[in-house]
Amino acid sequence: MPVLHAIILGIVQGLTEVFPISSSAHLVIIPWIFKWPYQGLSFDVALHVGTAVAFCIYFFKDWVQIIKGAFAKEGQGRNNLFLCIVIGTIPAVLAGLILEKKAEFAFRSPLILAGMLFLFAIILWWADNSLGTKQKSLEEVNLKTAIFIGLAQMLAIIPGVSRSGITITAGLLKGFSREAAARFSFLLATPIVFAAGLLKLSKLHPGDLTVSFWAGVLFSAISGFFAIGFLLNLVKRTSLKVFVFYRIALAAFILVAFFSKLR
Repeated sequence: MPVLHAIILGIVQGLTEVFPISSSAHLVIIPWIFKWPYQGLSFDVALHVGTAVAFCIYFFKDWVQIIKGAFAKEGQGRNNLFLCIVIGTIPAVLAGLILEKKAEFAFRSPLILAGMLFLFAIILWWADNSLGTKQKSLEEVNLKTAIFIGLAQMLAIIPGVSRSGITITAGLLKGFSREAAARFSFLLATPIVFAAGLLKLSKLHPGDLTVSFWAGVLFSAISGFFAIGFLLNLVKRTSLKVFVFYRIALAAFILVAFFSKLR
């Protein structure tokens, strides 16, 4: 893969893994539009590793407190949050093990991408605007909430759904503030993205670690890091409607491009 392609896709991965607009959809759409060949397993690994690095660095202090809390006496720390993240991670792990191969090929139709982008844009808008007060904080996450959000995260295996989009939506449905929903979404995503990168990394050969590979890691990590900060600051001030509009516009673009090519 040319280094320039790796840089572009790395930036796209970092931004779209964080924003609720589906990284998998964009990594299918962009090569499809520009007629780039499939980037291959090694580059998929690079993007997962880069995003995991961004999550780990940005939330390093949070993870230190969460892990300390796991060993604290009840009432002396976030001893519940660590367990909630572990329990919430299990459904997505099972979905990945069972459906990953199918998702890589069967779900990548442009029509499915467009449909998922549109459908979950509407659900995100509804959760963000049409329900009751959303004031719960991260400290109020419990096992019931973690299971609910974890089950929702299973849907992220379908391109176009968006891991952050579906988990933030699920958090809003449970009455959490936008910031708390987004923060828990990223904490819940960290072990999944990290594990996916490590699992695929074990399948690589030394020759796969090219300049393009490391460019993908670097730029997905940088763009992901800044995207996290941007989104957490954004949701403190305003709604998520900009992402709803973007998803709908992208879905419309995919449909127009798809049916134009059929003519």
